Amino acid sequence: MGSTRFPGKPLALINGDPMIVHVWRRATEAGIGPVVVACEDQEIADAVRDAGGRAELSGSHHPSGSDRIFEVLTGIDPDQAFDVVVNLQGDMPAMEQAALTAVLEPFADPDVDIATLVSPLADDAELSDPHVVKAQIEFKNGGSVGTAIDFARDPELLGAGPLYHHIGVYAYRRPALAQFVGMDPSAREKDFGLEQLRALDAGMTIGARLVDSFPVGVDTPADLARAQAILAGSPRTD
Repeated sequence: MGSTRFPGKPLALINGDPMIVHVWRRATEAGIGPVVVACEDQEIADAVRDAGGRAELSGSHHPSGSDRIFEVLTGIDPDQAFDVVVNLQGDMPAMEQAALTAVLEPFADPDVDIATLVSPLADDAELSDPHVVKAQIEFKNGGSVGTAIDFARDPELLGAGPLYHHIGVYAYRRPALAQFVGMDPSAREKDFGLEQLRALDAGMTIGARLVDSFPVGVDTPADLARAQAILAGSPRTD
């Protein structure tokens, strides 16, 4: 709710429903497991529950979304029945079902601790845009699943080779999530504001799945208008 660029954006209306409700629906449609909205604001929880979803409140002290979901996961699944958790940010109302399913594919490699998504960079403008996080990925045998080498907003900080647009969706093996939140933020994470650098700097393996395009995220009112146009024809699932 305290977004500096778009205050109150989780409850911004898209075709009559709060954005967070659209995100909850996209996650539910993927059909990969139970969906819980982890949030620190009562009004967000109320909006999700009014739509028929499940929301759990967390503390407001968390430095990253991964820390937040770990608190909620620990509370709702103390017996650790679930061995993988997917962290979908609450400002991605146009996330496609196929992409949420695809984020689990890197776990076919038992050495992968965390999985995420990338898409091709659209043009040179995206390459130079400091708001776009770029990923350097080593793909295997020309396929769509690979291993992340590094992440940065400034492409000059990354090595040679094609770069990709990082999509901020993460899937964690349960032990990897516990390890991640148990570590202090690394120097690079603090310098560049990218939580995935904490994992890389600790030697954890991040797998990446390439998808066709970047889903519209909402950071500004202009982004909200784009999302509204995309979702105008989306059917309700409740």
